[in-house]
Amino acid sequence: MTFLYWEGCPSHGEALARLHEAIRQEGVEASVEVVRVDTEEDARRWRFVGSPTILVDGEDVAPAENLPYRLTCRAYVHEDGRISPLPSTGQIRAALRRAREASGPTTP
Repeated sequence: MTFLYWEGCPSHGEALARLHEAIRQEGVEASVEVVRVDTEEDARRWRFVGSPTILVDGEDVAPAENLPYRLTCRAYVHEDGRISPLPSTGQIRAALRRAREASGPTTP
């Protein structure tokens, strides 16, 4: 998992806490790579559409289409239609479940 953030947005600390909570709730064993995005070049390299961005197996927990890669704060649309600077725990958990399902069954 990769957690991308820009220091200029104040919501990244809470987003990282939500990611860890979702990991705990889903019972997933995972390490989180925390990446600070400092330049426009970094934003393009990471396909960073705003802070915070959470990637699970390289996939954004809330894919955003047609947004430029840049240093900016991000807005998420929650399941109930509300706009928030943070992804919901439910969005993160759903991404974790999709990744687990895509990886197939585990063997004992």
